[in-house]
Amino acid sequence: MRPKNQTKELIARTALRLFVDQGIDGTTIRDIAAAAGIAEGTLYRHYPGKDALAWDLFISNYTAFALELHRIQAGQATLRAKLDAMVRQFCAFFDDDPILFSYLLLAQHGQLQKVTPEMANPVEVVRQVLAAGMDRGEIPAGDPDVAAAMVLGIVLQVAIFKIYQRLTQSLTSLAEVLVEACWRVLAG
Repeated sequence: MRPKNQTKELIARTALRLFVDQGIDGTTIRDIAAAAGIAEGTLYRHYPGKDALAWDLFISNYTAFALELHRIQAGQATLRAKLDAMVRQFCAFFDDDPILFSYLLLAQHGQLQKVTPEMANPVEVVRQVLAAGMDRGEIPAGDPDVAAAMVLGIVLQVAIFKIYQRLTQSLTSLAEVLVEACWRVLAG
């Protein structure tokens, strides 16, 4: 018999893998339980259903990543250094846990509408950092939402290519290139 926290972690990791491979809609509680080697009832002791499990996996990891991004950038003095730290954190996160990163990226379309303004949000962290850089005159003034979209587009599109195996190298090995591309876009 496993301790409760080990069983919950087994369920989470199994569900992440299946949600990435089959999609949330294409995965059933029965699929998760079978792949984890547990009874369906065991899964229901931890989560009321598949949608609650998908949401919990999304929001707990999405907000944790936002808090980590905030922490990483807060230790840097300039916008360039903050951008460098954040892009490298995205790359390291992907390389350290590609299944979780893939889940957050692929599931966001079905989960983001549930994210409330008071919840930590990686997009908002990037946006606020860029807006502050604009206010300090480190980059030209503009719409911080557009700037955040451009930066995230550069980084996340490369991650999508990695997910679909169009790229073989690690994202960390591409970090410098991504930082430079983001900076060129922002600096005008």
